[in-house]
Amino acid sequence: MENKENTENQTSENEVNEQTTADNSADTAEKSAESSDSTTNTTPESYEAKIAELNDKYLRLYSEFDNYRKRTIKEKSDLIRSAGEDVFKAILPIIDDFERAIKANEKVEDATPIKEGIQLIYNKLKSSTSQKGLTSFDTIGQTFDADIMEAITHIPATDESQKNKVIDEVEKGYKLGEKIIRVAKVVIAQ
Repeated sequence: MENKENTENQTSENEVNEQTTADNSADTAEKSAESSDSTTNTTPESYEAKIAELNDKYLRLYSEFDNYRKRTIKEKSDLIRSAGEDVFKAILPIIDDFERAIKANEKVEDATPIKEGIQLIYNKLKSSTSQKGLTSFDTIGQTFDADIMEAITHIPATDESQKNKVIDEVEKGYKLGEKIIRVAKVVIAQ
């Protein structure tokens, strides 16, 4: 009989424990449902506000970048136009000198003043372009360098020391600063 009473006591204790666990689970479920309801009510509004704020920041940043891009494009085009302007302003007096020389040479019978005038204008042009950074480079007697020279023809070398050297320069090469803007056209001994 004692076994029977112990079994009944254990069963009733188990039922009480199960009931308590069920009650606790129900309370927890209710509390979490209430808290999720309260966060659900405020979350969409806060998400919408956050989305609107981020969208506004994005639009402002996009507008700033677009304005920056347009401004830099305009500045580059202005720079390109004005860079050429400096060179042309330096060349205009030389063109004027050529026009005056042509007009003055219509009545001149001696060629010496014409030669002197052309030499003066040439010197002025060389001076103006060198002030802007344009310089020629010498190639005669140098070893052939394909980076700064273009071989237009080859001639037989008279001796071994002339092999692969520049014998004649058909067209000068020019640099603007350190950049090669025109390679020299040369004749090479082979």
